[in-house]
Amino acid sequence: MNDIWVSKGLVIDAPWISLILSGQKDWEMRSTGTSHRGWFGLIWKGMGSVYGVARLAGAGGPMSPQEMIEAFEHHRIPEEMIRSGAVAKWNRPWFLADVVRLPSPVRYKHPNGAVTWVELSESVSLAIRDQIAALAEPLPEPAPVMNLDANGTHPDPVWRQIGESVLTQGNIDHNHIYLREFFDRFPKGAVGGSNKSERASREISIVWDGGPLVVTDLDGSKKFFRARGWIGSFFRHNAARPGDRVLVEEGAPYQYRVRIRR
Repeated sequence: MNDIWVSKGLVIDAPWISLILSGQKDWEMRSTGTSHRGWFGLIWKGMGSVYGVARLAGAGGPMSPQEMIEAFEHHRIPEEMIRSGAVAKWNRPWFLADVVRLPSPVRYKHPNGAVTWVELSESVSLAIRDQIAALAEPLPEPAPVMNLDANGTHPDPVWRQIGESVLTQGNIDHNHIYLREFFDRFPKGAVGGSNKSERASREISIVWDGGPLVVTDLDGSKKFFRARGWIGSFFRHNAARPGDRVLVEEGAPYQYRVRIRR
């Protein structure tokens, strides 16, 4: 895999990109065809990073709703979404192969005017190449980070709810979650000022079903998670609507999980 050079990227929203990265989806449905063939970067919409690479093996013509329903195992779009017409525009399959998830996401700068394909800078392409090359090398034995349970496996965190926030339309429109009702339950070391120049001395990690790990500090002025690019994907993945409750749970110091309950 050392000869892979990735100069283009494709922005893909959740949950579709997570399905690609996990090997559950090998067709990316688009509204147009493409002449590109070969390697490209998988950019997680709203996250500002390349999370993996794939090889575009080909592209097909427009599919009828019935053809799309029958091809569910490839694109993973539910039948009800197809029948409703919600995805009628996205009826052309792009055939993916050799998907590789990168060990660490690679940040990139989105060029102005980029619509379908994003031209990646040389530094981004080099960072991707280096990570792919490292995957082919033997990895050192990792140091243990926690005790094993009786079965010889790492125990799952025990999640404890520290608060919940009722979503408003403003939250959904502007990609934020109100934390003010339970803000004092977060560690003070992770609370920073009102702008990025006043970041906290420590950061927290956040996990959510269907998305990547998020690392951020907290805005002590607005009582928000400072990093907010992931929240739009979180809302879309969960089909969030006003009145839903976001549960915030703590698994360990500086380690959190968010999920939605209706």
